[in-house]
Formats: sequence, C-alpha cells, structure tokens
Amino acid sequence: MVEPVRVKKMKSFYKYISDAWSSPREGYVGALRQDRLKAWRQEMTVQKIERPTRLDRARALGYKAKQGIVVARVMVRRGGRRKSRYQRNRKTSKMGVNTITMGKSIQRIAEERAGRRFRNMEVLNSYWVAEDGKHKWYEVILVDPCAPSIMNDKNLKWVTNDVHRGRAVRGKTSAGRKGRGMRHKGFGTEKTRPGIRAHDGKGK
Repeated sequence: MVEPVRVKKMKSFYKYISDAWSSPREGYVGALRQDRLKAWRQEMTVQKIERPTRLDRARALGYKAKQGIVVARVMVRRGGRRKSRYQRNRKTSKMGVNTITMGKSIQRIAEERAGRRFRNMEVLNSYWVAEDGKHKWYEVILVDPCAPSIMNDKNLKWVTNDVHRGRAVRGKTSAGRKGRGMRHKGFGTEKTRPGIRAHDGKGK
C-alpha cells in the first residue's frame, strides 16, 4: 500500500514575526532589544512612529498602512500603586500595602495618554513592545474618524460613529474591556454590566 504524501504547510510572513516575538529576549528580536531601548529612553513619552514594530500584532488589531491611521509608541512607568507603608499601630495583614492594586492597567494608561496627545483621533487598540526595570512601552493604533479613507473603509468606518468618541477613556478598547471584566459572563459577573459604578451608586 502506498503511503499518502504529507504536504508541509507553509507559514505566512506574519507567523514568522509572531514566532520571533514569542521570545522577545532571544533571537534577532533580543539582539535589537538593547539598541532599541537605549534610543527609546531618549524619545518623548508619546512618540509618533512611521511603522509598527510588531507588524503581526498591529495588523491583527486593525492597523492598515493608509491615510488616517497613526501609530504612537508610549512610555509608561512600571509597578503597582506604590503605596507607602504604615510605620506603627497596624497589623501587618491590615496595612493594605501588598494587595492594593490599580484601578487601571498600565496599558490603559498608555492608551489614554496617546488619546490626549492626538485629540482629533480615536484609539483603536494597543500592544506591548518592550519593558525594562523602570518603564514599559506600548504601541497605540489611532484612527482619524474624519478622514475620507476611514469613512470609505468597510472595516473601519464604524469608528466614525459618534458613540465611539473617547473610546480609551471610557474603557471601550480591548485592554479597557479586560480591565472592566468584560471578558467573562455568567456566575460571579453580575455587577460588571453595564458597569461597576452603575451598581454601587457612584455613577448617579
């Protein structure tokens, strides 16, 4: 009996990029890391760039090389709340230092900063690119809702609707929805929709 010939599947160009970025400290991505970080530390906090550093992630999140779309690299600090420790009259378990977490993720802060820098644009999405001991870098994809090329794009023209204004500050991006608990449904998520403030009375 003749065995069937197995044809090896060809990987796409984006798959090679994804494999390289799966271990950013190794391979050619790791070789470029030190030189990149050295240059990025000298840049502005919100730096407009010509093209994405991670093309596979940018394309997956909606990036297109066309007018009306801008990519910005944002530098944010690392760490949690950095709350000071009580010096006396507290049990160690009652100090509330180690378990205090931020209400927003570092990625959401990066998206909001990019949105304030480019006020005429809306934040589409963002992705991680690098980090060191003190900072993290995210690349944020921004879209101009008034650009004719965006209005005529069947995949992006939804951004032109007024209901999507201020997406980053309202937690409507992918990172924002994750931080608001929108990735889960069912038991245990009764108070996440339509929002936490809608249930605790602070939104009135």
